[in-house]
Amino acid sequence: MTTSQIPHSDPAAIKPMATQRKDAWWVEPTLVAIGFGLFIIYATYRGLMGHSFEVETILSPFYSPPLLNGIAGLPFSPAIAILWMPAGFRATCYYYRKAYYRAYFLDPPGCAVGHFGGENYCGEAKGLLVLQNVHRYMLYLAILVIAFLWYDAIHSLFLLNGEFRLGLASVIMIANCILLSGYTFGCHAFRHLVGGRKDCFSCVGGQPNAAYSRWHFVTKLNEHHMLWAWMSLFSVGITDWYIWQVAAGHIVDPTFIGSVLPLVHIH
Repeated sequence: MTTSQIPHSDPAAIKPMATQRKDAWWVEPTLVAIGFGLFIIYATYRGLMGHSFEVETILSPFYSPPLLNGIAGLPFSPAIAILWMPAGFRATCYYYRKAYYRAYFLDPPGCAVGHFGGENYCGEAKGLLVLQNVHRYMLYLAILVIAFLWYDAIHSLFLLNGEFRLGLASVIMIANCILLSGYTFGCHAFRHLVGGRKDCFSCVGGQPNAAYSRWHFVTKLNEHHMLWAWMSLFSVGITDWYIWQVAAGHIVDPTFIGSVLPLVHIH
């Protein structure tokens, strides 16, 4: 596909959104803008709510790790101390950057479509875009959050008295951890970390087969990074919403194994 029939010797003459594409190229950026925008609104609302995030040993992912949970008299929601970590990781993610640049900045809105950014592209080396380079560091914080979420999912299988209980909330939390792990450990930065920077696995000593196997596994995750990104985004929102409804008493969490969930220790 090519842009409208304008001489390439004059790039500035290419009008924004000009294209010869006949397909519905605008559908994907539109859906991204709507989906990502709705999640941001929901996550902001829930993050500022400051209650209905815990029942017994079931804890919302928006409030984990529990850095400030349970501290009385806070002038802000305890989620404020947490959400910046996964939010920073996603906002600087290579896939999401492409997605929201297209959806919100229309720069470019699609392949072979005229964009609004002019011809002064400088990569991400100037202005606020320099902050996108912190993605590799946000990865470590995201891994830390994943570790806490896995602990929370396992911890939710036991009541405060130590009795084992498998309920729907625990199943949802475990599924959420699986999807978040697939997204986080399929990250381009993690792929680079485990071997993507190497030209030859057998040249560095150690156990080249093991190193290659790790890189190959992460590469398989990375091949579906977009899918992991959206599934995990939806799953973390659904998990929080479900726990919110249980904590607020709107839903009774069904029990598959063990005792019925007591409605105590609610936050």
